[in-house]
Amino acid sequence: MYRVTREIDFCYGHRLLNYEGKCRHLHGHNGKAVITIEAPTLDERGMVLDFGDIKKVVSTWIDENLDHRMILHRDDPAVPALKELGEPLHLIDQNPTAESIAQLIYNFTRDAGFPIVEARLWETPKCFATYTDA
Repeated sequence: MYRVTREIDFCYGHRLLNYEGKCRHLHGHNGKAVITIEAPTLDERGMVLDFGDIKKVVSTWIDENLDHRMILHRDDPAVPALKELGEPLHLIDQNPTAESIAQLIYNFTRDAGFPIVEARLWETPKCFATYTDA
């Protein structure tokens, strides 16, 4: 089995509902998505996939949908006020934990047709969450 991995840096904000720690407040992260693609054979170029193809599709989606946005649960009570202020939001159906953001990135990459095996979201330089479909 062959694997290639692409790292994608982006900035985002969030807050966690039903949480007692500091992350219950709006705050931001310099995050890093790490996408791992797998294939049993190489293509005619000798590649699993061109790194540029991952950048073109997945990095563009992250730039347009997650970068410099508040990722919030769609029922977060702050949403109406932030919308009124014109703040860029990405609303999801679950608490925007590192785990759920890793799953969001995984699902997009899979749905874009890439044979992804793992999405990892580094929330800080020392903390990350991983999502796989296994």
